[in-house]
Amino acid sequence: MTESTDPAAGAPETARCGFVALLGAPNAGKSTLANALTGAKVSIVSPKVQTTRTRVLGITTVDRTQVILVDTPGIFQPRRRLDRAMVSAAWQGAADADIVALLVDAAKAEERTDKDTVRIIEGLKKNNRDAILLLNKIDLLKRERLLAVADRLNSEGNFSKIFMISALNGSGIGDFLDFCAAQLPPGPHLFPADQLSDMPDRLLAAEITREKLYLNLHQELPYALTVETETWEERRDGSVKIEQTIYVQRDSQKSIVLGKGGQQVKRIGASAREELEALFDRRVHLFLFVKVRDKWQDDPARYRDWGLDFSA
Repeated sequence: MTESTDPAAGAPETARCGFVALLGAPNAGKSTLANALTGAKVSIVSPKVQTTRTRVLGITTVDRTQVILVDTPGIFQPRRRLDRAMVSAAWQGAADADIVALLVDAAKAEERTDKDTVRIIEGLKKNNRDAILLLNKIDLLKRERLLAVADRLNSEGNFSKIFMISALNGSGIGDFLDFCAAQLPPGPHLFPADQLSDMPDRLLAAEITREKLYLNLHQELPYALTVETETWEERRDGSVKIEQTIYVQRDSQKSIVLGKGGQQVKRIGASAREELEALFDRRVHLFLFVKVRDKWQDDPARYRDWGLDFSA
């Protein structure tokens, strides 16, 4: 059933549903925006670039419209197999979407458009794809400077609409969401009304731990590791026991993750457990193990788990 009667208007209101892909250079704010629009943690966030590794769906409803947000990995010049798979997933998310929105860090774009954003704009042109421009982090620039950035970017790309937003404080994001909802096609909702993401709990739990590793480890080490949920055991008291393995590429990296006397990984585990308990609204018993697997980035099974194309 796709119609309901609005007594005030006296006319049927049609259900709508569709996908809105969020594209952008690394650290443009896509995951922060997806979380803000859904009102829940559906994608991990850190100050480090390339935190998002796979396509993540965030689901929200505006009146009778279900808006499915596609949080994509940042698009950049790939160097490794994993990089290529991430960039491919981002472009595939755009290709499959009803609406594409390009996020740009307004402060970084003030002087010139960065190479990654230029690459995205050219890719959209090549595919003859219009997009909505989202100038993010507008609280960092005065209005006249924002308008100048918007004018320049508008001249560089095919943008059907421009919104000035702050994904962090929520400014302008409601207008963007309402606009998207009005543009999506009629059709039945694809997810239950109370579902906020399509990510399985096991994968979400691994992502939360990876986020804490990104926040606590420095330089390039986070890019050399991955996290897998090995076991998920439901307990009779309603709690859950989760065992995860942190895979690194070298013994020296294992020592850093563990820290002196294992204190580093204990802090990371405590932080992850606290957030997991809040997310799942239940007691969580989290156990972390650190192992060396030097070529985990060349293991097809990892890519299948993340929904990435190993051959991209």
